[in-house]
Amino acid sequence: MRLSALVLLLALPALRADEGMWTFDNVPVKAIQEKYGVALDAAWLKNLQLATLRFPNGTGAFVSRDGLVITNHHVGRDAIAQVSSAKADFVRDGFTAATRGQEIRVPGLELMLLVSSENVTAQVNEAVKPGTADKDALTARRNALAEVRKAEEAKTGLTCEPVTLYQGGEYWLYRYRKFKDVRLVAAPEVQVASFGGDPDNYTYPRWNLDFALFRVYENGQPYQPEAFLPFARTPLKAGDLTVISGHPGVTYRGQTLAQMQYAKEVGIPFQLAFLARQRRALEAYAKTSAEAARIAADAIYSISNGQKRVTGQLMGLSKPESLAQVAQREAELRATVAREAGLTAIAGPSWDRIAEAVARQKALLKEYTCLGTRRIDLFGHALTLVRILEEEAKPTAQRLPEYSEGSLKATRERLLNPRPIQMGLGEAQLAWVLREALEQLGAGHPYVKTVLGGRSPEAVAKEACAGTRLQDPVFRKQLLEGGREALAGHPDPMLALARKLEPFQRGVQRQWEDQVQSVFAEHGGRIARARFQVLGKSQYPDATFTLRLSWGPVATYDTGSGTKAQPFTTFLGLYDRHEGWGGNAAAAEDGAFTLPERWLQAKGRLALETPFNFAYGCDTVGGNSGSPVVNAKGEFVGINFDSVLEGQGGYYVYDAATKRAVAADARAILETLRKVMGAGHLAEEALGK
Repeated sequence: MRLSALVLLLALPALRADEGMWTFDNVPVKAIQEKYGVALDAAWLKNLQLATLRFPNGTGAFVSRDGLVITNHHVGRDAIAQVSSAKADFVRDGFTAATRGQEIRVPGLELMLLVSSENVTAQVNEAVKPGTADKDALTARRNALAEVRKAEEAKTGLTCEPVTLYQGGEYWLYRYRKFKDVRLVAAPEVQVASFGGDPDNYTYPRWNLDFALFRVYENGQPYQPEAFLPFARTPLKAGDLTVISGHPGVTYRGQTLAQMQYAKEVGIPFQLAFLARQRRALEAYAKTSAEAARIAADAIYSISNGQKRVTGQLMGLSKPESLAQVAQREAELRATVAREAGLTAIAGPSWDRIAEAVARQKALLKEYTCLGTRRIDLFGHALTLVRILEEEAKPTAQRLPEYSEGSLKATRERLLNPRPIQMGLGEAQLAWVLREALEQLGAGHPYVKTVLGGRSPEAVAKEACAGTRLQDPVFRKQLLEGGREALAGHPDPMLALARKLEPFQRGVQRQWEDQVQSVFAEHGGRIARARFQVLGKSQYPDATFTLRLSWGPVATYDTGSGTKAQPFTTFLGLYDRHEGWGGNAAAAEDGAFTLPERWLQAKGRLALETPFNFAYGCDTVGGNSGSPVVNAKGEFVGINFDSVLEGQGGYYVYDAATKRAVAADARAILETLRKVMGAGHLAEEALGK
């Protein structure tokens, strides 16, 4: 096919701007070299890949030859809180291990390192015979991926994950090395790591020292990584090229116009209301005691962060030019597909089929959201136990996806993970989930009637949590090993609650998969394959919480108020903002701009002109939290922790004028380690000394 006007139209954004979260197998190194004069060769890219780690909810990186790992404080906050107590609150007061013997192991914390990846699209698509219904095609592909995963894990001993790219245009297998001995090394106080609190979140200029240090151990000794990123000795300047490696969670840029309109009109407003109710419930629990407030703080922070992020997404989609751009590109591609018989056969009806599935998505939204465990550990473990042995007894093709032969190992590992469970918080979360079902579905809904039986959500949650032993991983293992009959008859009240949920959740999950997810997968993949034939792989896939690379310069931007944002902030600005809000004596904004006492005492020792945060033009989203930012030499220059509110529309439509990420500068981290945290030895280690 000749290069058409459509090709040029669709390719322009990638040529104009530093757009994209690119997989490491398809980095456009030529375009980067032409624009910046920097050659990212295979060895450079491999080093960055092997230095980058995945945390359960973000990214991190090796920064020393002795397995020292850096991530965001907010990525590691749950782990920091886990090893804290009311008497030793490391989230509030910070922590520094003076020696390696003082580093604290975090039970259940696992880090993942991508070792290699393989395109298995042909193998997966071979499992789908011509004429297969969408719902059966989804199952066939899942089973094929599960079989590939199982075979690779048996062959390599690595943890393998199937990855769907380009809305189903490609299928890959990613092989990971998993680290299970991870120890807390150092972290600043949360008041500094999240200075400015919610008022400053997703804004710029910023003054957040959002970092924490961990260390990976193997056989009781610090792990010696194959690759690490030493802190840079060359100062970073405005205009310098930066490269970021990380695990962006999810983007929706490959969706159809109908899917984006749904997000704008239905999905995002529903999500915002959902998050607001969840936050109110957790804030009510936090008010019950000082210890409850400490335990709930990270969960409340995560919800608050999500509210602001999703609000930014809605702002971006609400710009008339955003959906107009999507509509124009879609119309051009559809016209090309209609003109070419081969493309018509691939994707001719696909946009209409997706639009029909969007209508079903809207109809099922409330039930699909409310009939689940909502990531509550106790409730999730109970539902897994209720299902796992029954599912194992079925042929793998008939099982729920997470219980197929290829996925069963990962499901068992999640069930038996020793991460401690906070029972008070778990009860409050369960009560909220049950109340959400009552209020959204109504007292007459069969699930609500079955689960509550006329009682209050709070009473049902209290009874289930008071009598359960599922918080104990040893007990969960005993149940798993006891066999189907013993498990089916066990009186644990959390298991009893999960048994009531199971048939309802299974039913709505099946509807969702058959009527929504399978259509999106099949016809999103068809549209992607048609686009491949027009463009090749000159485009990048949507984010999938898998390793990606982005690049861009340290850059200012127009704030919309007639001025430009400064590329760097400094320690001086931190103290200025603190004093400008009245210092620690002020109660404004819930103390968001206060500083710990040792930071006030350290002011005279600090080089106040030292850069603190910087804004830069890399394309990032959630999941990139904790991503290492490196210079052209591959040296660590900062750690990504946020992006600006104006750029949150980039989850759906990229805008070069507003897409700015924000990082904590490596120089601020070194200055703090040396002069505030009493951790000069860690600064020297990070510099490779």
